[in-house]
Amino acid sequence: MSASEDATAWIKAMPVVFVLIWSTGFIVARYGMPHAPPFGFLTIRYLLSILCFGIWIVWARVAWPRDRAQWWHLSVTGILMHAGYLGGVWAAVKAGMGSGLSSLIVGFQPVLTAIWLSYSLRGADQPGVSRRQWLGLWLGFFGLLMVVWRKLTLGSPMDHVTPVNMAFALGALFSITVGTLYQKRFVKPCDVRSANSVQLLAAFVVTLPLALAEPEAIQWNPELMGAMAWSVLGLTLGGSSLLYLLIQRGAAASVTSLMYLVPPTTALIAWVLFGETITAATLAGTALTALGVSLVVRPSRK
Repeated sequence: MSASEDATAWIKAMPVVFVLIWSTGFIVARYGMPHAPPFGFLTIRYLLSILCFGIWIVWARVAWPRDRAQWWHLSVTGILMHAGYLGGVWAAVKAGMGSGLSSLIVGFQPVLTAIWLSYSLRGADQPGVSRRQWLGLWLGFFGLLMVVWRKLTLGSPMDHVTPVNMAFALGALFSITVGTLYQKRFVKPCDVRSANSVQLLAAFVVTLPLALAEPEAIQWNPELMGAMAWSVLGLTLGGSSLLYLLIQRGAAASVTSLMYLVPPTTALIAWVLFGETITAATLAGTALTALGVSLVVRPSRK
């Protein structure tokens, strides 16, 4: 296989790899959340990720963005997509919201993205969201609802909604939606390693004061260290880099529709690791979600 064929195969595999990596986020939260406050965990994660990217940048002699405006745009996306999104989700779960409800709220992102694109591109010379894509978006959302419905209806003393955790979850939804649209609109293509470093540095600056204000101390143990290691190496260096590349390469509605596949994949991973029940509704919702995503990402016939 030639180098060009290898590159083409990798580009085609990127969405699958991204979904698999991104789906481990709630698994990491399950391991790490009992032993660390959310912003304290994320601050250390950002710092370690910056150090790893820094070593990689020096070794590979990667160029940094030279345009001051590019640094600004990358910083804005870093605050939104790292500090805002991850901080909101982790804080909502820590404040008592169940992972099913939090994933459902954040899972509304593709629909919000499509609504904004349809409104903003109306009358422009750019293709908006087609009827087929709208159908796929809503099918994907209803499939997502089927996957998380069991967790929503089971209930537990620690699975309740309060104004605080709802504000965190809605803040995460707002951050990932605006961050995706902002990056697609303003961030120019540049090396993913230096771009991610700038984003993480901005997220670290915003998250550090919140971490210092948390009264809970971090309790280091094998579970937390494993969660931290995968958060840095897998989720940040791998998942966040792939998300950056996917946004640069694809349409925003198509890229964000991949987020629909995260909860079903997480459910399958939790079944393998923790023996959590897989119901017929979960399987049906997964199939419906996959169908919806396929309708969104399938190229249009000209």
